[in-house]
Amino acid sequence: MSILVTGVNGQLGHDVIEELNRRGIPAVGIDKDDLDITDSSAVHAYIRDLQPTAVIHCAAYTAVDKAETEPEECYKVNRDGTRYIAEACRDNDSSMLYISTDYVFPGVGDIPFETDDETGPMNVYGASKLAGETAVKEILTKYYIVRISWLFGTNGHNYVKTMLKLSQTRDSLTIVDDQVGSPTYSADLAVLLCDIITSERYGTYHAHNEGECSWAEFSREIFKLAGRDTSVIPICSEEYETLAVRPKNSRLSLKSLDDAGFAHLPHWRDALKRYLLIEISEKDNMSQ
Repeated sequence: MSILVTGVNGQLGHDVIEELNRRGIPAVGIDKDDLDITDSSAVHAYIRDLQPTAVIHCAAYTAVDKAETEPEECYKVNRDGTRYIAEACRDNDSSMLYISTDYVFPGVGDIPFETDDETGPMNVYGASKLAGETAVKEILTKYYIVRISWLFGTNGHNYVKTMLKLSQTRDSLTIVDDQVGSPTYSADLAVLLCDIITSERYGTYHAHNEGECSWAEFSREIFKLAGRDTSVIPICSEEYETLAVRPKNSRLSLKSLDDAGFAHLPHWRDALKRYLLIEISEKDNMSQ
């Protein structure tokens, strides 16, 4: 088996390559400097020459607010780029694992969404990722779609790093408290993705660390574990205006993992603790 991983310079792609290497599975990691996934000919030629057994497609346009002002670019990457990779996988008889998002759902209610619940994105980013899902399903039979939420990891930017940076200069922060979901540590998720891609248990999955919280609760735990004195002032979504509408309910049911026999990821509090040990240690070493 050999695996191609796109988006290797991002949080998830970086950790997926690391996990594949740990398992001794031959893998090639690429990013936009290596391959423009919006160039159909280039994508087909690259995958034809490499002939991977499977592709884990982590590359994506993820600037949620910016997508509202440049939807064409967002769709070009998340829909068209995904379609080109799926077509190349079909022509090469490779399986494909596509990373999607909780944003494909309408974000209402307080019950976790099942994989087969009706979708209804609230913003351009979510709609573009759903279009990517549709392309994968139309083109391939050997596919895995994995919807994730609230990702954080050691490589690249994320919410935890932003909170840590802000806490260096702010005594208090106003944080949204009516959007609920499940933080997902990319290192934990990478283990599950590698289990899935080697399983031939095709289908659509939801994956995240156990437990749920609001952004305000998540922030409090970040400050607590990092030993920061910054206090959190909870506010509602309407008090924090953004270009893109965010779902208030980002809960994703993990029944799909249970049905396929995959283990759940550790609780998000445990994951955050392990992540901060690495993040803070690295910063301490850099300052010495």
